[in-house]
Amino acid sequence: MTRSESSAVEGTAPSGELSEVTVRNALRGVIDPELGADIVELGMVTAVAVAEDGAVDVEVALTVAGCPLRTQIKRDVETRVGALRGVRTVEVSTGVMDAEQRQAVMARARLLARDPAPATDIPHTARVIAVASGKGGVGKSSVTVNLAVAMARRGLTIGVLDADIWGFSVPRLLGMQGEVEARDKKMVPLKRRVGDGVLRVLSMGFLADEDSAIMWRGLILNRAVQQFLEDVHWGDLDYLLIDMPPGTGDIQMGLARMLPRTEVIVVTTPPVAAQKVAARTADMARKGYLRVAGVIENMSDFTCEHGTSYALFGSGGGARLAADVGVPLIGQIPLHPSVAAGGDAGTPVALDASQPLAEVFDRIADAVITTIAPVVAMDGCSVRLLEQVEAAVAAGTADDGPRQAVETGAP
Repeated sequence: MTRSESSAVEGTAPSGELSEVTVRNALRGVIDPELGADIVELGMVTAVAVAEDGAVDVEVALTVAGCPLRTQIKRDVETRVGALRGVRTVEVSTGVMDAEQRQAVMARARLLARDPAPATDIPHTARVIAVASGKGGVGKSSVTVNLAVAMARRGLTIGVLDADIWGFSVPRLLGMQGEVEARDKKMVPLKRRVGDGVLRVLSMGFLADEDSAIMWRGLILNRAVQQFLEDVHWGDLDYLLIDMPPGTGDIQMGLARMLPRTEVIVVTTPPVAAQKVAARTADMARKGYLRVAGVIENMSDFTCEHGTSYALFGSGGGARLAADVGVPLIGQIPLHPSVAAGGDAGTPVALDASQPLAEVFDRIADAVITTIAPVVAMDGCSVRLLEQVEAAVAAGTADDGPRQAVETGAP
C-alpha cells in the first residue's frame, strides 16, 4: 500500500495486554457512519503493527483516494488506539482499496440494502447527531438546545428533533409555541431565527398539551419518532440534533435502524454512578453500529460569587467515560443557575454572549463543527457505493435480478 497520510498521537488508558488483537478489537469502535459498520468488519484495516516500545502502526484502506471521511476515520483510529494501555504513539497511514476489498464493502452494503432505512427529507449532506444519556436528570435537553443555538449563531441551519416523546421539553426551553402545519401531507417544523442562522424544531410539545401525560407503549413511541423522521419537510439542514429520551429502550434501537448514519454524543455528570450508566448508552450505540462521537460532562464544578469552586457532584466522570469509551471529551459545562433560569424563560444561555456559560457552549459548538462532526461533501467514498446498491435494488424490483449488478460494483 502506498502511504498517503500519517500522524502520531499520544495515548494511554483501558486495561488489556497490548497486541495486534487488542488493537483490532479497539478498531471495532471506529464506525463508518455511511455504511453503519466498523472498519474492521468492512475490511478497511489492512495491517496492524505493534512494537515493543508501544508504537502502533495502523494501515487503513479507503474506498476511493479522495474519500471525504478520511480525516474523521483517521482521527477516530488515533483516538481509539491511543486509549489502549501501553500505547506510546499511533501512526495511521491511508491507502486505496483493491478490487477484493471493495467487493467486501459491497457485500456489507447488500446486507444493509435488504432492510433499507425509511426514506426521509433529511439532506444526505446533513450530519445527524443524537444527544443521549443513560439516565434522566443530567441536563441532556438543555445541552441539546444550547448546542443547537450556539451552532445556529454561526449562520448554520440546525434541525432540532425532540425524540423524548414522554418527557418533551424543547419547546419550553426555546420559548417556542404554535401549531405544526402540514404541506403535501408532511409536517413542517416551526422556525426560529438565531443570528444569521435558523432553528427548525419539531416536538410532541407542539402537538400535545404540556400538562398532559403521553401514555404510549414502546411500539407506539417508536412509530411516533419514525413519523418525525419520515413525514417531515426538514428542508436544507447543516445538522440535525436529536434530543433522545434517557436510557437504552425502543426509541434508541429504532433510531439505529431508521437512521443508521446517526452519530451519538453522550451526556453525563461527574459522579461515577452516572458515568457507568452513560457507558451503557455508548455500548448500545456501537452495538447498533452508530458512531460515538464524544462525551459532554454537564453540571461540573460550581463556582460561587467569591470565586471558590466546589465539586458538588464529584469530579472526573466525563473524562473517565471518554477514556473508557475511547472518544474525545468535547466539553465540561459548569453548574450554574443561569442554565435553568434561561430554560424556564425560553431564552437559552447560548443566545446571549454576555452570559457566563455562552462561551462554554461556543467552544463545544466549535469542537463539533470543526473536529467532531464537520459537514463534508459526501460525493465519494461509501456514499457512491450505496447509491449503486440502491439503483441495483430498484432495478431488481423490475427484473428480479439485482445480484449480478450489485456484485460487480465499481472502483
